[in-house]
Amino acid sequence: MRLHLDKTFTAAIFVAIVVGLVELLGLPILGLNHAQEITAAILVIAAVLWISEWVPLFVVSFLILALEIVWLLPNLQSLDLANSNNLFFAAFFSDIILLFLGGFVLSSLMQKYGLDLKFAQSILKQTRGHADLTLLGIILACAFLSMWISNTATTAMMLTIVFPLLKTIPTEHPFRIALVLAIPFACNIGGIGTPIGTPPNAIALSYLAQLDISLSFAQWISLTAPFLIFFLVFLWQLLSRLYPAKGLVLSIESREDTPFSPKQGAALAVFIVTALGWFFGKQLGLSTGTVALFPLIVCFWFGLLDTSDFRKLPWDILYIISGGLALGIALKSSGLDSVIVGTLPADPTTIMMVGVLLAAAMSTVMSNTATAGLVIPLVMSLNISTGLIVALVVSLAMTCSMAMALPVTTPPNAIAFSSQAIRGKDMMLTGGIMTIVGVVAVIVFGRPYWTAMIGA
Repeated sequence: MRLHLDKTFTAAIFVAIVVGLVELLGLPILGLNHAQEITAAILVIAAVLWISEWVPLFVVSFLILALEIVWLLPNLQSLDLANSNNLFFAAFFSDIILLFLGGFVLSSLMQKYGLDLKFAQSILKQTRGHADLTLLGIILACAFLSMWISNTATTAMMLTIVFPLLKTIPTEHPFRIALVLAIPFACNIGGIGTPIGTPPNAIALSYLAQLDISLSFAQWISLTAPFLIFFLVFLWQLLSRLYPAKGLVLSIESREDTPFSPKQGAALAVFIVTALGWFFGKQLGLSTGTVALFPLIVCFWFGLLDTSDFRKLPWDILYIISGGLALGIALKSSGLDSVIVGTLPADPTTIMMVGVLLAAAMSTVMSNTATAGLVIPLVMSLNISTGLIVALVVSLAMTCSMAMALPVTTPPNAIAFSSQAIRGKDMMLTGGIMTIVGVVAVIVFGRPYWTAMIGA
């Protein structure tokens, strides 16, 4: 309790000092107007609080909103750069936020009715005890589920399925490590596959939407699918070689297949209809956020989910995303984004390289959501083609999810490490290799592929 109070007081003092310095001294060296100075101060405050985690991350989002309305908006109005606080409120319930809310409802639905567990068990059943195929099955199951539901929940569930397998393997056998590491890493990778897979994807789509660049659900999948498949296959081969099975045959507990109950059938139908709506909604003139209203209304109207389920949705994640979006709006409204862009190298290739390396380094030690909220806005004012801006933004979002070298890097990593079935050096070795491979793949292959898909 004392430590928590020390952190919160430290955070409060830090915010007060930054605000006081900007109001009293400004930032004359940088040649910014006062609105830009305030925006820079809010950016610094957000970055430090997100990195340090002195206060909960969602609280930082509300602080960003408060500072923008109380401190920044009057200065924007004096410069005729804004006329309403709706400018910042809009970030807290946009089309992308609605999309993610629909994704959270589907996640809750799948977990409540055991659809995720049925899928995972069916994958393991198909491998028939072959060690390397079982490893691949676990990787594919984790990745697929993480495309639709929380990768944290997927990790926790898959670990409970895999632990009985570990009891049949000798304690010193290296393949035990492969089975455990496969779960968090495949969950991290799976998130890049769909717009609702991980918060950095939502942040990327929101910033692209501000430039009237609308990517459909199917378009996002087409942009990320080759990288997703490559990363998953590479992870499988990497784990198989670092921690070989050596002819091991696994004994998989047989489970009786129970038929779908009516409510499970209804839950599956809602999932399929929503997924199809996200794929084909653009042809029907429906945005992804509008389609997300379907599971929200149907699930709670017809009792598939109840009020307690609604209260358990991860609202903090939505507000963390919203805070990042509000920060980006402040950068754009004040013109600070153009000032920052003016200091960057003109070559898009160099910008991508620097941005990807920065995102990888930051995401290794802090929240990938916070990282995306900080780095993606920096490239949004570049005067480059649509294909290049999409390549830059998608590369940053993907890199935020590919950083996985430390136990603290992602919640799935932390859950797997806390199981005590693996050592920190195992996670650092495999996760470090995956991070490096991810960075290299994005830098080398990302730009030509994405610009070709979108059109340079």
